Amino acid sequence: MITEIAFVGSPVTDIKRARAFYEGVLGLRCTTTNAEAKWVEFEVGNGTFGIGDYGDQWRPAEGGTMAAFETDDLPGLVQRVKESGAPVVMEITESPVCHFAMVQDPFGNTLTLHKRKTE
Repeated sequence: MITEIAFVGSPVTDIKRARAFYEGVLGLRCTTTNAEAKWVEFEVGNGTFGIGDYGDQWRPAEGGTMAAFETDDLPGLVQRVKESGAPVVMEITESPVCHFAMVQDPFGNTLTLHKRKTE
């Protein structure tokens, strides 16, 4: 029986460039201290998001795994992504329970930036 999600991870091809995006643009806090690590983790609430560069064994792929990050400032974060030059593949959209946008990291991995509606 599966009891929880251990982590969500996305493949990248350049850890330093990826860290610059996830830390600098999205503002995630990195918990990996080894600057030469092939796997880097970020603390996101009670969960973990990881990026890894493992060569041909795990490559970025269009339409692959997606992580959704909750934010308290969706318009501001989407603007920061735009300013970074990363693609916004879906502008802010409303659903019955949330607002969200889809962006891509520098390696083509799709991310959802998400804001739950208050009740």
